[in-house]
Amino acid sequence: MEVPSDRKPKHHQEFNSLAITDLSPSTSSPTFPPVVTASFAADNSGVSQLRLRQPESGGEAICFGLRNSQLFNLGPLETLVVVEESGNSETAKESSSFSKAFKLEFTTLYQQKAFYAAFERLKHGVSITQNGPLKNGSITSQKSKFDNKIEASSAKMYFHYYGQLLHQQNMLQDYVRTGTYYSAVIENCIDFQGRVVVDVGAGSGILSLFAAQAGAKHVYAVEASEMAEFATRLIAGNESLRHLITVIKGKVEDVELPEKADILISEPMGTLLVNERMLETYVIARDRFLVPGGKMFPSIGRIHMAPFSDEYLFVEIANKALFWQQRNFYGVDLTPLYGSAFQGYFSQPVVDAFDPRILVSPPSSHSLDFNSIKEEDLYEIDIPLSFIAAVGTRVHGLACWFDVLFNGSSVQRWLTTAPGSPTTHWYQMRCVLSQPLYVMAGQEITGKLHLVAHSAQSYTINLTVSAKMWGPGADQGGIIQTSTGKLELKEPYYRLSQPQPYMPSAQDQLLHQHYITPQVLPSLSHNFFRVHLVG
Repeated sequence: MEVPSDRKPKHHQEFNSLAITDLSPSTSSPTFPPVVTASFAADNSGVSQLRLRQPESGGEAICFGLRNSQLFNLGPLETLVVVEESGNSETAKESSSFSKAFKLEFTTLYQQKAFYAAFERLKHGVSITQNGPLKNGSITSQKSKFDNKIEASSAKMYFHYYGQLLHQQNMLQDYVRTGTYYSAVIENCIDFQGRVVVDVGAGSGILSLFAAQAGAKHVYAVEASEMAEFATRLIAGNESLRHLITVIKGKVEDVELPEKADILISEPMGTLLVNERMLETYVIARDRFLVPGGKMFPSIGRIHMAPFSDEYLFVEIANKALFWQQRNFYGVDLTPLYGSAFQGYFSQPVVDAFDPRILVSPPSSHSLDFNSIKEEDLYEIDIPLSFIAAVGTRVHGLACWFDVLFNGSSVQRWLTTAPGSPTTHWYQMRCVLSQPLYVMAGQEITGKLHLVAHSAQSYTINLTVSAKMWGPGADQGGIIQTSTGKLELKEPYYRLSQPQPYMPSAQDQLLHQHYITPQVLPSLSHNFFRVHLVG
């Protein structure tokens, strides 16, 4: 049975570079190419299939229903697939008791075991290996969590983005990121030697290669995007390590592994740590694949926050909406949309690198322990805010960054995106308030950062910042100023081309007042020096 390329079955897992020998009767069709990529999928009717296609081909695939198929182990790396005729063809009934038979030759024993496990799971709803059941619990028979909670359009764009080498290169060339991972793995080789490792969202396969260099017994590199094909080629080109790594194309929520893992390694961090919602996939991989007491690299993530003052940034964002103050734009009055445009620009988190001297107080942090956190805990995150202003100034919003810990047995390594540290491709992030607050030195700043996950693989940010009473009688409490903002983490303003350092002055204040009315931007109440760090 051949399926046109415009049909889009739901893929579960792919097995690359399988040699195939057709053992069917001479009258049977179709003819197989010498090497195929095998995958398990469900067609539009929900029927599980084995699909065979030529590698790196987007054309037609040869499909067989699993209900009428059987596997026979011919020995190490060799499996016989027999497909019984399910139709009413008299010719088929007379010619043979089966319609198709072919032998698959796998590249590794681990690949063969994973093929068996996926076949049995989809055909019978159980998970097996050559050594018996794989105790993955009920997850093996339920519909993919990923598909249930993520929009198909978002997932398509996400996997397309990470399936391109240019984006992988951007991450690999982040030497803070790549170098810290390398150091964390190699310096803790005692954790990897002789252990089974799962690389969650393997991308180019670089972390799998690091784990193999550290002495891993075997590494399963799970990658759902087309980057799996490139990872397979990259690993195959490293002859001393390629026998240690099996690339599995599929989502962590769907794939089956032939054995449990001693260590999970992954780079699941996005902007503000949680963007793209890959932390949930990391936690799912922990629950499905990690042995009790196994290690996670990284094991802890921390979101750091502090109020900041940046008049230049505030003016820049506010001025963007001035276009909508025109009353005669080709005879059209645009001012009815000014307020919405003004708030729209402030709904974008700003991603750039900033000087830590713009921070108004020491930062606070919120920790996420990947060893124990539940997937559901990441659907909604509440972070209370409490700071003491170190200077009297205007607070323009909340600055955020993150770090993660590799808690190795030999060495602990932190990967940080903090301002003032070497810049990473994550930079830092700032939530800018449309209504700044005035604070005095010693005044308490409180509030809440509330993150709500949504199906576009990101979060809505609800920020509240308040200035409490200051001076005599402040111990009686009370709020004197509050400013709120609603921002969309998926739609940031990438402000990576930075202006020159600038010193606010009286002349600058007059210039700002020329572009922004006093009601929108009161004059500066402080001086501070600001330098941008360029990544």
